[in-house]
Amino acid sequence: MNRLAALTPGDGCAWVTGASSGIGRAVALALAQQGWRVAVSARGAAELGTLVAEAVGLAGSIHSYPLDVTDPERAAQVCEAIWGDLGPIALSIFNAGVYLPVELTGGAFDRQPFATSMQINYLGVVNCLAPVASRQMARGSGHLVIVSSVTGYGGLPRAAAYGPTKAALINLAECLKFDLDKAGVRISIVCPGFVDTPATAGNPFPMPFLMPAGLAAQRILAGIHRQDFEITFPRRFTFMLKFLNLLPYALYFPLVKRITGWR
Repeated sequence: MNRLAALTPGDGCAWVTGASSGIGRAVALALAQQGWRVAVSARGAAELGTLVAEAVGLAGSIHSYPLDVTDPERAAQVCEAIWGDLGPIALSIFNAGVYLPVELTGGAFDRQPFATSMQINYLGVVNCLAPVASRQMARGSGHLVIVSSVTGYGGLPRAAAYGPTKAALINLAECLKFDLDKAGVRISIVCPGFVDTPATAGNPFPMPFLMPAGLAAQRILAGIHRQDFEITFPRRFTFMLKFLNLLPYALYFPLVKRITGWR
């Protein structure tokens, strides 16, 4: 696909899921500052209302569309409503997710965190992606952005439920790119390191290069403007993880244990 001009607010509206806190909230505000009409979705209607009020006076605007991303029918309805209210969805950022740490102790193995993580983190993205991608492909333009994580690069402690869903999102974006390229629709995968959000607040281990959500949002929007397929940051940290995953397992596991302080 030939490199197209970067999208602007004049091309349509933006849709951000998981927008009630953390990265999603920061991205929605940053887009509104740039003049975008931004539809925001999350389960918490009250939090979305606060976000709408905070955007008053910005160059753009924020509009609330509460949604549980695990409901595919409701996701399709929200997509249709946004398209009707705000115009074509030119840019969509699928960010909704949950981090449920898993640490096996005493022989206990609970399947529920794995099922919940897959329903929200992976299928929740697919549920929202499907109606948007169908419309964008028919229109021949648009940009789909999936927020994954560096935990999708390789196995890490406490990430047995979370990491596989993020690895699946990376593979999903890689696979879809072949078809979307032909249709004139761009796709990006975002793999952040540690970002200061409610999801990371309870981590009981050092988080190197911890980044505020506002700075993470700026990195994401810069990557979208460049039309990067992979948007990853901070690069000193994420490239180190990529290098670790090139090593044989005999080296990988001891190094990860040392880096994370896993005992």
